[in-house]
Amino acid sequence: MADERLVLVDANVLINLSKVSRLDLLGALADLDFCAPPEVLVEVVNEPGKTLVGRCLDDGHLRELRFSTVAELALFTELRKIMGMGEAACLSLAFHRGALLASDEKRVFRREAEARLGSGRLLNTPGLLVLAIRRGILTIDEADELKRHLEAKQFKMTFGSFREFLSP
Repeated sequence: MADERLVLVDANVLINLSKVSRLDLLGALADLDFCAPPEVLVEVVNEPGKTLVGRCLDDGHLRELRFSTVAELALFTELRKIMGMGEAACLSLAFHRGALLASDEKRVFRREAEARLGSGRLLNTPGLLVLAIRRGILTIDEADELKRHLEAKQFKMTFGSFREFLSP
């Protein structure tokens, strides 16, 4: 059963959004249901990210989502052999629930996610910012400012401006 509204969020996306104090975007993208398994939440250990993610949970912009079937847990166990705990939990839940997946991971994770979920099911931090621009939540200039702040904090993006995504 696919849930097109459900988005499993990995720690790197939560950390990136907390670095620029924009976890509120998860609530602003109200047509999506952002969730993180406990295996992801324990990976957000540094402040202020940990406090901001806690506030996001308290405000209902992010929900904790746990394994509920043997199949979800079995795939998690299999994936743990090749990737981290949070990534494996997100991918297992996204696969079994037909959800989208938000992660900035590359290499093995990206290959596994695309193989198991299919193309177009993976979002990343820039992709979430593009959604916010397209829905009128952020301007291009605001997104570019967030990009500059993230790049100053070691999260590099491979493009100059969000205008590149929104050109005709």
